[in-house]
This record gives sequence, structure tokens and C-alpha cells, in this order.
Amino acid sequence: MDIEVREVRDFLAAHAPWDHLPAGRLDALAGTAVLRYYRRGTLIYGSGDPNSNVHVVRSGGVDLTDASGGLVERLGPGGIFGVQSVLSTETSPLLVRAIEDTLVVVIDSEGFRALAEQDDAFGAYFRATAAHRLAGAAQRAKQSRTGEVSLGRRVGALVTRRPVQAESTISIREAAQVMSAHKVSALLLVDDNRLVGIVTDRDLRSKVVAVGRSGDEPVSAVMTRDLITIEPEARAFEAMLIMTSKGIHHLPVTQGDQVLGLVSSGDMMRLDRAHPIYLAADIARQHDAEGVARVCARIPRLVAEYIEADASAAEISRLLGSISDAATSTLIGLAEAEFGPAPTVDGVPVAWAWVALGSQARHEGRLGSDQDHCIVLDDAADHLSEQGRAWFTRVAERVVEGLEAAGFPRCRGEVMATKWCFTSSQWRRQISHWLNEPDGLEVLHAQIFFDARAVHGRHALVDDLLGWLATQTPGATRFLTHLAAQAVAYTPPLGFFKGFVLEHGGEHADTLDLKAASHAIIQLARVHALALGSTETATDARLRLAAGAGRLDERQAAALVDAAEFIQHLRLHHQAEELRRGATPDNHLDPKTLNALDQRTLREAFTVIGRALKSLAHLHQTHLV
Repeated sequence: MDIEVREVRDFLAAHAPWDHLPAGRLDALAGTAVLRYYRRGTLIYGSGDPNSNVHVVRSGGVDLTDASGGLVERLGPGGIFGVQSVLSTETSPLLVRAIEDTLVVVIDSEGFRALAEQDDAFGAYFRATAAHRLAGAAQRAKQSRTGEVSLGRRVGALVTRRPVQAESTISIREAAQVMSAHKVSALLLVDDNRLVGIVTDRDLRSKVVAVGRSGDEPVSAVMTRDLITIEPEARAFEAMLIMTSKGIHHLPVTQGDQVLGLVSSGDMMRLDRAHPIYLAADIARQHDAEGVARVCARIPRLVAEYIEADASAAEISRLLGSISDAATSTLIGLAEAEFGPAPTVDGVPVAWAWVALGSQARHEGRLGSDQDHCIVLDDAADHLSEQGRAWFTRVAERVVEGLEAAGFPRCRGEVMATKWCFTSSQWRRQISHWLNEPDGLEVLHAQIFFDARAVHGRHALVDDLLGWLATQTPGATRFLTHLAAQAVAYTPPLGFFKGFVLEHGGEHADTLDLKAASHAIIQLARVHALALGSTETATDARLRLAAGAGRLDERQAAALVDAAEFIQHLRLHHQAEELRRGATPDNHLDPKTLNALDQRTLREAFTVIGRALKSLAHLHQTHLV
């Protein structure tokens, strides 16, 4: 092999997808390739011109533009062009021009097509568009070797019998007789084909036998109303999350108005005791803050095990969020036991709710996530004495201390219930101020409060507040513009030729900040959701909502969902590796640790984010801020 052929071979072997070719095929390819030199400004071929070669940039750079002159892509060393016209045998849809003195490896179409047919993976790489490659990478990241067993199973598969149900007008005694006859621990109550409630054997013990209630009373007197339900396509781990966070043991499975069956905590227990979701159940059984901390200390190790088992990033995020919920709820219960029940006004306890904010509210938990939360009080709290209001402060301080000991750092920005504890009316005034008088600091503070979810207490207080908020944000044009400006301040770390731009200096030198990339997608999705008056908090759901409303192209929204999943997948695997080395997990990845294909996919993810941010900037005219 002469020197020039060897140089071409070594160059191709350093770039995807050529690096995956067997040595013999790569040698043969290099032997037939030729090198061509183009001076700066040279038109290599135009839109509509024939092209019979695949080109790989050896040095220099080229611009690919469409028929209207719009820049489609700028390629540096390793960049490939000409594939589309070679595979389709049609004229080129793009114009290609050297933007500096450029050396190109030219591969003839016949040899390229033969190689694409001989090597399925090689051919598939080129037949897929960048969007398809990103989607494929995200799908691989979502797949779990534990996926179709244990808690990865569909909820519908757990329903093994027709639902046992009755009308809510029957008596308590009759309900008990139906449950006994069918040997079930819960009875669904359905009126006019509509699920209205559930009664369980626990209800019969605590609400009937323990208090001496007559069995002749209607069962509606002791049934649980306003049921939480789940669809059959949901995963079993989602059912477990709901049961654990809400403290319930039975979950009706419904599709539309149709009741399909019932799953119980016992069904979950029989699936997989090793699943990290059982940490949440262990936390709920603890009798002091030290016990909560001991259980939470197992989080990094178990999460690392699931990452190694290729569990999906989305599932692990949900698991971490559920553990945060369980720790929060348990610590609140312990604080209430310590300080007594909530203060009263006219003999009635003041209703209140503890609200998770940020990633916990979005069910997007992360290793090392800090605390973000607040409290919403019923307006009756306005009539409390200073001592009465202090009860909530003491509870909040105790919970914050417990969460910190359990591995959830305090929020450096003090977005915690120790400071943010207002009545519903006070929250409305505060939010109105953020919406109507936004500035940089106010918007920065406000963002996190728009990702909110009740985890303890009177959920209706939070639901009402969020419902009101959804009516206010679509018309808050100036606020949305400021919020969009915060999002587009992020610049994807890609250089002139789509090389990575790494951090300079400091402890994270020569790395990429994956958290910043994830946060950009989160901010972008939040702006779209608020502009539409949606109370949805999950990032992927917000993006799909934006696509449905025409604020995002459907393909662009799907690509953003895939980019978010892929980046989070890389982030978790990086953190697992750090845990294995005994280091503190962070979000800073050295891209040299990735293979060539993952590097290319990450560049494509950054490109998707950049384009979406440009669209957002145009939509909200952020240049005016």
C-alpha cells in the first residue's frame, strides 16, 4: 500500500461511518479513492447538476446551499456530501462550494453502492437522514434490557380478570358481600357507565367497623371519590410511581370512559423487588429523618446498576422523581408528627399544599438535583397569628434539613418553602407581578415556579392556582419574550465546521456541559406551553403540544424529544462512570470518550437545539429585549 493510499485509509478510519468497516473493505475503498483540490470559492457542483461521486472533506471546508441560496450545512474535515444524488441517481438538490482551499477524498458511485449493499449497517447509516439517525439513537437510549419484564411491562398486561363493580347506591353490607363472593380487596363503583368511586377492605375496616357505622348505609358514604386512573398502555413502573407518591394501593385501569380492570400494589410487589422504585416504598416506612437519609444513600448505587442494565433515561428520571416525592412526603409527615396538626382558623385546620418545582415537578429527576419547592396556603391563613404562620416555617425548615441530609442539596437561589410560602391570593399577586413587570432577575426567578406540582396536602389549591395561571400567560407577551430571550441565550457548543466547542480552563476544561443543553430544551418547551395556556409540565409532552398547535414543526418537535432523550442518556452514563470511579457525578462530558457515531449524533442533537432556538427567537422577537 503506497503512502497516499495509506493516508486516505487512516483518515477515513478516523471518521464515522468508515471506522466501522472491516479492514479489508476499507483498504479496498482507499485504493480506488482519489484526492481532488479545490481553491477557495470554487463551485464543486450546482443545484440540478449531475453528481456521480461521494465526497469526504479531507481538509478545508465547503458550504451546502439549497436552490434559494439558504445555507443547509457547512462541512469541515470528515464531512460527507454527494450521497443523496448517488443513492437516488438523480441530479444534486444542493449547491456545493469550497469556502477555503479544500482537499476532498472522492469515492466513485459504483464502489460506494457495492459497499452499501455488502455492509447493512454501513448502508443504513447513509440511507438514514440526520433526523432518523437521531431518532434511532434516542430509541436505543430508551430501550431497556429490563424493558418487557418486571416494571417495564404494560399495565394492561397486568389486568387478568374483568373488573368487579357495582352501583354506588348499594349498601355497605351488600358491597362487602360482593367483595367476599369475588374474593377481591376492592370494589369499583360505577353509575351510568361512569366510574364514580372505589371501596376497599381497608375502608371497611377503618370507616365502618372501627367507628361502628351501620352496614345499611349506602356505600357511597365511605367510598373514595375523584379517583386517579391509569391507561393500559402505561408502564407498570408508572403505576407504581402513582401508588407510592399518592399513598394508594389500588389503581383503576381505564381507556376513555371504559373501565378495564384494577391493578394493586400486590401486583407490583410480585414483579421485581430489585427495582429502584422500591426505594420509595422503603422511604415511606421510615420513622425518622435519619432513616430517610439511610435509604436515600442507596440511590446512586442502584441507579448506576440500572444504567449498566441499559434502563432508559426517561424511566430513570421518573424513578428519581418518585424517590424525591417519597422523601418529601415522608419528611413532611414526620414534621407534622413533631409539631402537631396545622393551625386552625375558627376551629378548622388551614388547608395547605407542598409544591414540587422544577425537575421534580416535571418528573425529570436527576442525580444530584437540588431542592426546589414552595407552599400554597388557603386564604384563611390570612387570619392566623404570627405564631400560627410560624408553624409552616418550622415544618419547611425541618423538611429542608431532612432532604439535605438525604442527598438533595439546598437550592442556592433559595427557591424553597422556607422562603416561598404564600396564600393563594398572595401567589396570584406575585405571579401577576412577574407577568406584567418582567426584568432579567424576575424572569429568572419566575421560570421555575411555572413547573409546579403538588406532592402533599390539598392538591386542589395548586390545581386552582395553575388553572388560573394558564389563563394569564398566553396574553403576557412581554413576559414570554423575556422568557424566550433567556432560552435563546444558550449557544450550542458547535464551531464553524460543527466541531465541538469545549469549555476553556477551570476544573471542567475540555468538556461539554450536558446540563446546559438539556436546560435549553426545557426552557424552549416551557415558553411554548405557557404561550398556549397549558398546565402540562413534562418537556416531551410540551413539545408535542407545541407541534399540535403549529408553534413547532412536527418533525422538529420529534427531533427535540429525541435530542433530549439522547443527551440525558449520555448524561446518565457519564454519571454512572463517575460513580464507578468513586467521583462525584457531574454534567461535564469529555466528547473524546464517545465513539465516532455518538459524537456525530451529539452534534446533530446540538444542531437541532440551535435551529429550534432560532425559530423561538424569531417567533418572540427576542432581539427587541
